[in-house]
Amino acid sequence: MQASELALEQAGDQLATLLKQQGRTIATAESCTGGWVAKVLTDSAGSSAYLMAGLVTYSNEAKRTILGVEASALEEYGAVSEAVVRQMVEGAIKAVGVDVAVAISGIAGPGGGSEDKPVGTVWFAWGMGGERTEASVQRFGGDRDQVRRQAVLYVLQGVTEFLRKL
Repeated sequence: MQASELALEQAGDQLATLLKQQGRTIATAESCTGGWVAKVLTDSAGSSAYLMAGLVTYSNEAKRTILGVEASALEEYGAVSEAVVRQMVEGAIKAVGVDVAVAISGIAGPGGGSEDKPVGTVWFAWGMGGERTEASVQRFGGDRDQVRRQAVLYVLQGVTEFLRKL
């Protein structure tokens, strides 16, 4: 997946246009991407019409205190897991009061990987909470910057497709 500046800009513009057309608001709950999804969404003037907050919850403590992620989920599954990103979506929706939220938690590298979760493993979730939330995992190649870029592009495209199906 090529995640050039142009690809990120186009994906951000497509999501922004769709959010405006549908009259929906969004919040991001980001870990390994460090607020990059929110950055892309705020690159266009007028983004306050749809982006309500960008929450960078890099540490497990921040995931617990800001987003309400259960300590037991972090201990049992780890921060880079389906259970945690689903709870991050729920927590962002509750904390901010938005229509839709996205969550990202991954291992961008160069260290931190394991046999089960190698560098480049990123979990994603997006949705409106509960049954209306989707989650997926991807394994991206490249260095830290490339993993993060690919993760940002993947989530922008994923939530756009999710909203188009509504």
